[in-house]
Amino acid sequence: MRAIQAILIRNLTGLYRDKIRLVFTLGMTFFFLFIFSFTMKGAAGAIAQPMNYLLTGIIIMTVFQTALNNSMGILDDIASGFMKEILVAPIARWQISIGQVLSSMCIAVLQGLIILVVGLFIGLKLDVLHTLGMVGTMVLVGFTFSSMGLFIASLAKNSGTFQILVSVIVMPLTLLSGALIPTTVMPVFLRPLFFFNPLTYTASVFRFIALHMEHLTVADLLKQGVAFQLGGLVITPQIALLIIVAMSTLFFGLCVRQFNRADFSRVKASRHGHGGGGGNRN
Repeated sequence: MRAIQAILIRNLTGLYRDKIRLVFTLGMTFFFLFIFSFTMKGAAGAIAQPMNYLLTGIIIMTVFQTALNNSMGILDDIASGFMKEILVAPIARWQISIGQVLSSMCIAVLQGLIILVVGLFIGLKLDVLHTLGMVGTMVLVGFTFSSMGLFIASLAKNSGTFQILVSVIVMPLTLLSGALIPTTVMPVFLRPLFFFNPLTYTASVFRFIALHMEHLTVADLLKQGVAFQLGGLVITPQIALLIIVAMSTLFFGLCVRQFNRADFSRVKASRHGHGGGGGNRN
């Protein structure tokens, strides 16, 4: 446990020292709010609380991208020699992987909470119960995609390769999840792709809690783009939550297994800047 705690504290300290990342996160939040607010105005007739609908999508998108990108720091740590000192220490590799996942998750949740506070000034209504549900969802999402990020980092040979892989993953998942553009206004031929997108389910659960939709009927949830029709099956936010838990378990098992088996002796860090707010070294 001490090894896990040490890695967690070290990476959180890196976040505290890297204030530019926090400023960049807020800047990108307002950028996305401005750009996609025009899309939400077009969906205002079908979507209740369009700006809050968009804001909740941006929050969960930020948690997702930050959690995924933060795992690149381990490649830089290995290339610089820091992680090699940990790898030769008398601790199990699974402890290192858990420490990395938890630290990436915490950083992602903290950035999500910052945007959540911004949402209070935009009109997002919070109470204790729903706030706890939102934070719990962010923790689950952060854990899921931190595990995915560490799995990808364990497969990559250098941080440049990691950036490419993450870029290929992030853009389609974000645009085809309903996080920024409601699924109800997207072309019909794209809708089957939603069901293969893990971010679709995370956005659904988070919006369901954040926008107090527990009293809506299934038909209303479908209309709001929070539930999804798959043949004769309706994927409600409750079912989506079970899917997220299953994905979290799967990705965590894969990342620990891959990290234990990975050969980091040839890992090289890119000398170029890390694109994106979450891609900075922890």
